[in-house]
Amino acid sequence: MKHIFIAILLVVFGSLSAQNFKPYQFYDKKGKEIKTEKLVKELADYDVVFFGENHNNSINHWLQLKITEALYAQKNGQLILGAEMFERDNQSQLNQYLSGKFDAKTLKDSARLWSNFTTDYKPLVDFAKDKKLNFIATNIPRKYASQTAKEGLESLNNLSAKEKTYIAQLPIKVTLDTPGYPEMKTMMGDHADGTKVMNFISAQAIKDATMAESILKNMQAGKTFIHYNGNYHSKEFGGIYWYIKQKNPNLKMAVISVFESETPELKVPEKDYIPTDFNLIIPSDMTKTY
Repeated sequence: MKHIFIAILLVVFGSLSAQNFKPYQFYDKKGKEIKTEKLVKELADYDVVFFGENHNNSINHWLQLKITEALYAQKNGQLILGAEMFERDNQSQLNQYLSGKFDAKTLKDSARLWSNFTTDYKPLVDFAKDKKLNFIATNIPRKYASQTAKEGLESLNNLSAKEKTYIAQLPIKVTLDTPGYPEMKTMMGDHADGTKVMNFISAQAIKDATMAESILKNMQAGKTFIHYNGNYHSKEFGGIYWYIKQKNPNLKMAVISVFESETPELKVPEKDYIPTDFNLIIPSDMTKTY
């Protein structure tokens, strides 16, 4: 009888303890917890939503899908999807898949897909396919970003007319006034070559400017454009957000940023926390997918 009683206590206290653990928590910009239902209702009022991510976090990707599904219902299907993970010159292949002309293997063989495409991004693309939504390949082909890092932004002027359709219209403004870019400069160190530093930042800038232009070109009145990108591309209202603001300051845009927390309750981090409109907190010890 004693052993049964102890077993019951272990189950009860084990259950109570387990209730303290959360897989995620959303907060608004004032640090107040916000439920997903309210979050979705608020997102429906925006022209553009940036959903930042840690590329190797499965909870992050799952939430992108669930929030997208809920937003689709809230907006009666008035959605456009787009992502950093697809490059402009692969738009045709992506469209072929969305229309059913390509199967998954043909898409994989013909487009430059990320290694975690099947687990993390295919569900989003398949949702767009099922609901007949546009899914925009927003990013610059990686070879041109690499070229910029090595040879500078000016080297892109030598691209052919067709190649230039895959990048933001030149010239683009590159400035350390853009949130996040001074941090990149710091990462390079005080002794780094000045030209090398600016080429590195310019490579980030041409990505951000190209994704911004892609969003602006594919927006439609009354529809919310939800864009999936690495957290760095929109955190602190920098990156893609900043470049869109330079072109159209009147657009209503929301940023969902992601942060890691070491507390089981997923409280707002005490350090390095600069909130945006909505802030996703996830456990720092969550298993990484790669």
